[in-house]
Amino acid sequence: MASDLSTLSERVLGDMTARYLIDLSGRVGLWLYPTAMSDLAQRRLTVADESWVRSHSKARPAIVVEPLVHVKISGDDEPPQLGTGRTLLWSSSIDRFRLLDQRVEANTVVTTLYDDTGLRIKHRLSAGFQGLTVQSETVFENDSSSPVRLELLTSFSLSGITPYATDDAPCRLRAHRFRSVWSAEGRMVTESIEQLHLERSWAGNMNFSERFGQVGSMPVRGWFPTALVEDTEAKVVWGARLAIPTSWQIELGRRFDDLVLAGGLADREFGHWTKTVEPGQSFTTPQAWLTCVAGSVDEACDRLVSVDVPAVEAQPAMEQDLPIVYNDYCTSWGEPREDQLLAIADRIAPLGVRYLVVDAGWYMPMNSSAHWATTLGDWRAHPSRFPNGLAGMAAAIRKRGLVPGIWMEPEHVAKDSDAFAETDHMLTRDGKVLTLGLRRAWNLHDPYVKAYIEDRVIGTLAEAGFGYVKVDYSETLGIGVDHPDGLGEGLRRQGEGTHAMFDRIREALPNLVIELVSAGGHRMEASFLQRAAMSSYSDAHETIEIPIIAATVHRLMLPRQSQIWAVLRQDDSFQRMNYSLAATFLGRMCLSGDILGLGEGRLSVVKHSIKLYQKAVPAIKYGKSRIYGEIGPSWRHPRGWQGVVRTTEDDGIVVIHTFEQTPEEFSVLLPGPDWRIVEVLTPLAVSIGGDRLKVVGASVFDSQVVFVRRDAV
Repeated sequence: MASDLSTLSERVLGDMTARYLIDLSGRVGLWLYPTAMSDLAQRRLTVADESWVRSHSKARPAIVVEPLVHVKISGDDEPPQLGTGRTLLWSSSIDRFRLLDQRVEANTVVTTLYDDTGLRIKHRLSAGFQGLTVQSETVFENDSSSPVRLELLTSFSLSGITPYATDDAPCRLRAHRFRSVWSAEGRMVTESIEQLHLERSWAGNMNFSERFGQVGSMPVRGWFPTALVEDTEAKVVWGARLAIPTSWQIELGRRFDDLVLAGGLADREFGHWTKTVEPGQSFTTPQAWLTCVAGSVDEACDRLVSVDVPAVEAQPAMEQDLPIVYNDYCTSWGEPREDQLLAIADRIAPLGVRYLVVDAGWYMPMNSSAHWATTLGDWRAHPSRFPNGLAGMAAAIRKRGLVPGIWMEPEHVAKDSDAFAETDHMLTRDGKVLTLGLRRAWNLHDPYVKAYIEDRVIGTLAEAGFGYVKVDYSETLGIGVDHPDGLGEGLRRQGEGTHAMFDRIREALPNLVIELVSAGGHRMEASFLQRAAMSSYSDAHETIEIPIIAATVHRLMLPRQSQIWAVLRQDDSFQRMNYSLAATFLGRMCLSGDILGLGEGRLSVVKHSIKLYQKAVPAIKYGKSRIYGEIGPSWRHPRGWQGVVRTTEDDGIVVIHTFEQTPEEFSVLLPGPDWRIVEVLTPLAVSIGGDRLKVVGASVFDSQVVFVRRDAV
């Protein structure tokens, strides 16, 4: 350690150790490492050992204390060394702050920094669920006599990556991120730090950054708010997951030997965000969860999504056995009607389905030229579709032993609704009502809007007796909406309003099952997932890539929350039906399609699948997933095969799908020996030898679900 760097403290949080560093100026930084791997490398102090630059580098440091919190205050100098426009990390605002104190409050490490004007920054770090993560947040307090305008305030900033290398760790660090677009959520992208062009410069102190994230009100649009860094030699992985419903950013930054992983709200440059903190006021960032594990990327992802478990366990009691859903959308295509829904209820009730969800279009007249997407917002059922009203229809569904559900998009109104004209209560940009194609968005802080949602949304759900609501959100607000602090802060405040809306629904209807959806999976982010029982994993409903998407999101959400559709058609082959149904074992089973037209043979396939799915519930809830296979670069045109192994200590399932050019024979690695096959879903031949599950004779677009058990030794 350099002579002007020292260890301020070391705190054990779960199975990790947080090492706080401090330099002579009082700047504090944070390293995180597995407690079981505390034998850290002896770091070089300067780059004088690099012969090619020796004549210039004897005084150049190799490591410094990288800030625990990055902040940028309006009026302070911009980041130097080619940083401006690329990053706001390392702004001159950081130099104003130094350590005041550090203490532990209720198992939370609180590190307080201060400046000479009365400003304080409090960074809070505490152990997460089961000690597998740490929770990080930052509080900015203004005890000065003047307002302060923030342009950046990070929720977390990890440095010291990697503490297991004596130098700048050439060719051993890799970054893992997850891309997301409509109907193709969760593609993992792995790049070396060299590929990201984040090698330190020969001189050091140049502000390099790979800044990424999303701008708007769909937090999983473009990227998931999760990132990991892997030391491939030490076999240690650092990970971060943000809980932000609107614009966010994560940065991989570098100046010297160490890599920095930082993130939080999207800043002024990236997300148009500023925030004025008046004297006597404070501002708290959204939460981030961090982890560090001696293991694999999948293990780090398991730890990051584990933080959602307490909230999911607190969902309504009827959710505990992961009931099966039937949604009418791919049956009626936005044209639901009471007689058809009751016929569906009669068909599915004996199968073991519990939820019957009425999707979009229930509010528009029959035989109308309008479309469900142009008429949403008034939330009044049309009597031509529901002659007995929603309450009568819901009661009839309950009489058949099912729980009635309904689709809504409470935050938006569409152009053919009466509510579309309520412009005094809509969000604006540059003083004009913001129109998003077909939609406008309510200002969720407006008392009129709160009353409207209380009446038309919560009131409708309560009065009709629905036990399930599918809450959609199908357009983004983009860069933001009007607010005295600017568009980005207006957007952040709208996100707070969305959280408050979900919380009010839960408060009013504590036993209501809430499904999250946002044009598929655009809200599969921690702060939303912790407010819902489940989420639509994607809008991929009848495509061959369904199992690929369903598998990859295991790294980003709990499978017990991932609703996967099997759309069944009366002309489907048995192989096609099995392919669709097998994919639902990767999460929550949701059925749709031609259930009324299925013959007895196909209906028996569905019934058998449901019976086996119910046996798979413990593995889906409590297992760990590992994904194997060779699918090629294309999800839409996959080649090869995929195997997902999800096991607890002694039980589990293996979900197999094959694609074009599948090999005649392949095998899937099991977690150790002594497993045996208990039951299977389809005729595809499988066997176990040692720690391998072998598949033989698979055809194109084949599938299998294998139940496995390990006998006690």
